Amino acid sequence: MLRIVNRVLIGLVGLVLLALGGSVLAVGLGAPAPSWWIHQGRHDVLLTDAERTKWQDHAWWWPTVIAALAVLVLLILWWLTNVLRRRRLTEVLVDTGDGEGALLRGRALESVLANEANELNGVAQAHARLTGTRTAPETKVQLLLEPHVDPAIALSYLTAHALTHARNSAGLEKLPTEVRVKAVRHRQERVS
Repeated sequence: MLRIVNRVLIGLVGLVLLALGGSVLAVGLGAPAPSWWIHQGRHDVLLTDAERTKWQDHAWWWPTVIAALAVLVLLILWWLTNVLRRRRLTEVLVDTGDGEGALLRGRALESVLANEANELNGVAQAHARLTGTRTAPETKVQLLLEPHVDPAIALSYLTAHALTHARNSAGLEKLPTEVRVKAVRHRQERVS
């Protein structure tokens, strides 16, 4: 969901900036101003003295402007932290019993989990991704199934074999998993 919001938001901001920047450049280079443009020539200023001082005597104006800008800054910071936050877990802490532990590469565990899920007859493709923290990892698994495979059988195999092996090999008590199952697109079969 956040990926879709990011793309739409960045696309809209880009289009607005492109339209405004292009029109400012065109008017600045001497082209006639577009009909929707707020100024008429290349020597116009952005805000006249009258426009700049219009709201100066109103007591509500500056607190409203500052509050709106503060909300805008907070929204931008929230968006930026969500975009920059790492979604993929790079390592898992394995309890070795000596008090120190060992680190297991997250990509290695993801690849073993996906390969074991691919071994099931009828699984066209499997992807696994680790999320969470290094002491409490979680997995997200996507299975692409052939049309003849029962999703319940594939899910029970994944739970009984692949996830159990991953949990036991990493020495975890539990490994919460979100599984998404999709079917391979195929042609309709002819019945004669």
